Amino acid sequence: MVALIAGKPLVLYTYERARLSELVRDVVIATDDDRVTRALAPFGARTVMTRGDHASGTDRIAEVAANSDADIIVNVQGDEPLIEPHTIDKAIRALLDDETVCMATAKRLITSPEAVDDPNVVKVVCDRRGRALYFSRYPIPYVREEAQKAAGTACHWQHIGLYVYRRGFLLEYASWKPTPLERLEKLEQLRVLEHGYSIAVVETEYECVGVDTREDFDRVATILAGDGKDGQHA
Repeated sequence: MVALIAGKPLVLYTYERARLSELVRDVVIATDDDRVTRALAPFGARTVMTRGDHASGTDRIAEVAANSDADIIVNVQGDEPLIEPHTIDKAIRALLDDETVCMATAKRLITSPEAVDDPNVVKVVCDRRGRALYFSRYPIPYVREEAQKAAGTACHWQHIGLYVYRRGFLLEYASWKPTPLERLEKLEQLRVLEHGYSIAVVETEYECVGVDTREDFDRVATILAGDGKDGQHA
């Protein structure tokens, strides 16, 4: 999170991108590590220290939300320094336009066969209203017909790890224990579906480049150390 790219901590890029969202009122970095706070202090980025015993990022965000007066809470992963502000706004708009929606996220069409089979690329399938039916590390839907496989049918969508919640729902969600499918797939958003709630999924062209490995870091560093943005992600 605090590795330097062109003189700035990686997480600061995420913070700055989130602040470009037109609908976001305030941005804070939630962390349980004072090294993050110290690294960001010279840049004036607002940080909030949380407990260190949280099992997930959702739990950490919920702790911050419990002390907030915001009606809508956005969870942007700290390792997404190329997050697209327009995608954040689009996910927020899903809640603003429909009072029955309590949570929203995003998806992007997968064009690489390798990504379809990669368990680190989470897939999502949706109903005709754009509500999530299921999230999986498995390549869903399964394309049965060989002719469709050969034609490279465009039917797989990558889940983008951006979440927007109504504050009350987030606090309730964080109070639930992990559910069976969530534990199997290691995907905490499945907890919402297993409790019978809907998740609105907006479409984006944003190519998610989370920093999980050294190779990811080097790729992002190359992009950000250039002119500060990449045409694909601006």
